[in-house]
Order: sequence, then C-alpha cells, then structure tokens
Amino acid sequence: MKKLTGKTAIITGGNSGIGFATAQEFVAQGAKVIITGRNQKSIDEAVAQLGENAHGIVSDAGDMAQVNQIQAQVKAITPNIDIIFINAGLGKFNSVDGMTEDMFDEIMNVNFKGAYFTLQQLLPLVNNGGSIIFNTSINAHIGMAGASVYAASKAALLSLIKNLSAELLPRRIRVNAISPGPVVTPLHTSEKLGISDDQLQQMGNGILSQIPIGRFGNAEEIAKIALFFASDDSTFVLGAELVADGGMYTL
Repeated sequence: MKKLTGKTAIITGGNSGIGFATAQEFVAQGAKVIITGRNQKSIDEAVAQLGENAHGIVSDAGDMAQVNQIQAQVKAITPNIDIIFINAGLGKFNSVDGMTEDMFDEIMNVNFKGAYFTLQQLLPLVNNGGSIIFNTSINAHIGMAGASVYAASKAALLSLIKNLSAELLPRRIRVNAISPGPVVTPLHTSEKLGISDDQLQQMGNGILSQIPIGRFGNAEEIAKIALFFASDDSTFVLGAELVADGGMYTL
C-alpha cells in the first residue's frame, strides 16, 4: 500500500529543487499535494508534470501580505491538510563586512519569518496527528565563511522543532527537520547565491573536498527523508533532526 494514501500535503517552494522532488515522491505515494512558489508560470509547469493530484498556489514566503493569504488559498482547495513541508528558502552569502541590512532582512524574512508565519497560517487546517517538516541546513552546525546570516536563519528553524513539538503535543502533531548538506538544486547558481561565477566554482570545489562520500546529494534523496517524516513510519519521532550530508558534518 502507498504510504500517503488519503493524505493531503502542502510543500512551500514546491515548484523546483528539493520541494519539487518531494512533491513527486508524495504524489507517487498516494497524496494530494499543494505546492507554492513565487511565479505562476513555474507553478503551472510543475503542476502539469505532477499530474491531477497536484495543485499550485502563488505565495512568496518573503512577502507577509501573501503569507497572510495562504490559509484562504489552501481552504479553497481542501478543508484540511495532514502534512506541511516548510521548504521555501533563500541562499545568499556575504561576509560580515559586506552584509547589508537589505540582504540580512531578505534572508531572514524568507527563511525564518516567512516560514514561521506560513506555519501559523496553516496550523488551523492541520488534522490531529499530522506532520510538520522543516527543511534546514548543516550550516546551522558548521562554520563557513560568508554564511553567518544564512546559518542563523536555519538555526532559528531548528530551534522551532522542539518548541513546537512540545506546544502541539495535545494535537499529536509531530514537528521534525531535515538538514541537508550540499545538494544539487536550481538554488545553486551564481545569480541566486549573489556571487560571481568564479566564486561559485571555487565554493563548489571547496565544498566537494569536504564531503566524505565524494559527491553532492540529489533532491530525490532528500525527498525520501521527507517521506519518512510525513508517513506513519515516523509516528514515534518528534522534535528530531535528520542530517543528510554525505558525512560533511557528521563524520
């Protein structure tokens, strides 16, 4: 039997990368899936690939006006949900000397504030016994030049999994986190990371040399972990973090 038959999931940032791979996995396992993204065209393309059990919503995690509309948008599709994968995120890097207030706010508004208030909006729709998953990062645990604000935004998410698990115990809602190491996704471009092509190449080579398994991960590997947390396979797991990094932090 498929592991998510009869379940409804929402995946923020589900139109590409880890979010899209997870949407594919959830649909394959019998779930109805709602994805969010910032661009209608990319959402439409993703939904077309996912098939009839997928729906899309335009919602920018960095825009509170849009975040505050997401509950109504989801209710127009389904009255209740079982799984939330808070995946939408922004990866931008800069030294402490070069960090601007605008970049700081952009990173924190998407990665933490937007994630927090998206969850707040969606919680009333979550069935008792549901599952909430945060996509965080091993940057919350390691030191890397230029990653101070990005790492702080992900560490903030990790602090939520235990606090929210305790708060949501009466509803039996599990809150857990996946902390990927380097994964090949559309996020890893010089434009989206805010660095030059040469810097991107140097960063990639430097990171690869630190991964014991000798390669970057792929989005489908992270999707399998999300499936574990979303399904009844993890009913005794809450407030936990699973690090998937090819040994970069764990070894």
